[in-house]
Amino acid sequence: MPMFRYKSRDHQGKLVEGKMEGNQPNHVADILMSRGLIPVDISEVKDTGDGFTFAQLFEKPVTLDELVIFSRQMFSLMQAGIPVMRAMAGLRDSANNPVMKKALAKVLSDLESGRTLSTSLAKQPRVFSQIVISLVHVGENTGQLDEAFLQLATYLEREQETRKQIKAAMRYPMFVIMALIGAMVILNIWVIPVFADMFTKFGVELPWTTKTLLATSSFFVNYWPIMLVVSIGLVFWVKHWMASESGRLIWDKKKLGMPVVGSVIERALLARFGRSFSMMIAAGVPLLQGLKLVADAVDNAYMGSKVITMSVGIRSGESLLRVSTNSGLFNPLVLQMIAVGEETGRLEQLLTSMAEYYEREVDFDLKSLTAKIEPILISIVAGMVLILALGIFTPMWDMMSAMKK
Repeated sequence: MPMFRYKSRDHQGKLVEGKMEGNQPNHVADILMSRGLIPVDISEVKDTGDGFTFAQLFEKPVTLDELVIFSRQMFSLMQAGIPVMRAMAGLRDSANNPVMKKALAKVLSDLESGRTLSTSLAKQPRVFSQIVISLVHVGENTGQLDEAFLQLATYLEREQETRKQIKAAMRYPMFVIMALIGAMVILNIWVIPVFADMFTKFGVELPWTTKTLLATSSFFVNYWPIMLVVSIGLVFWVKHWMASESGRLIWDKKKLGMPVVGSVIERALLARFGRSFSMMIAAGVPLLQGLKLVADAVDNAYMGSKVITMSVGIRSGESLLRVSTNSGLFNPLVLQMIAVGEETGRLEQLLTSMAEYYEREVDFDLKSLTAKIEPILISIVAGMVLILALGIFTPMWDMMSAMKK
């Protein structure tokens, strides 16, 4: 169970503070009132595990593949009637990743101390996400822990497939961009200086393109240590900025507006929203709690804030269709699916259809992504070749003409 920090007052008005485990804030409030305390403030305590250590920088993180295997193994073991503690001990012994082995050992220790599986998993946030913990918690309460792990494995496998498709589509453009950067460095540091010495000896009048190339090359040659330090510092600053709440929100919003790839990212996130929300409803998670979990599952701060806004609207009495329309996230076809699902009570199936719709769109976009990016890359390469040709060969033609005269 999650841990909550509470502030309350007794019958004499004295402030009483403390911590308490509970399913949700209302549950904690009921316990406090049964003790004669009036709740003033109840907030969830985010468990950060054992904290960050320097050694964690060199540890291999738990991959999505390993989480899929873990979920599949737990499903098989639960379905076979193996006790949870025995299953966890077996998976701990067979784990290859030291981080996973350490996490499962701590989970097993918590289970032996009498904690529930969901509470034990929640204490390992570096390995198990909030959506994993929530599904396991629902499975424990409904007596269908095996089905919870099956749903989780299916969800993670689809997520894994989407990530592989995105990586495959971006492999060629990234290779070309890295090759361009490498070529630019080599030209500026080793090639252009040779031509610069030759032009200086002949004393010819240089066009502006050549002067620009020579100035750029001189800057690279003379200030490359400063450029290297600044580049490394910039990388660390960007990572720190993106790790902050405001920085992540801005960057996640900018990603959705990027040319060519922005629409692909947005549709992939909406597919994840539909799939995870459908799974939450199928598992019996309340609508408000489900939206909160989905906001974490989409893994995009900007879209997550939109989903949280939707949950606020539902809490105030608005329908899911209305808050979905106001969010501006969905097109009319998807809104129609949500309307039908809400009216017929088949929201789970309609959300699954919505996820499949966006997944088909993402598949099509990813297949054509390389074809869309290729003209842009070709234009960049052509521009670089043109500038290089004008900057290098124009003075050489002038020198040959002067020598003939």
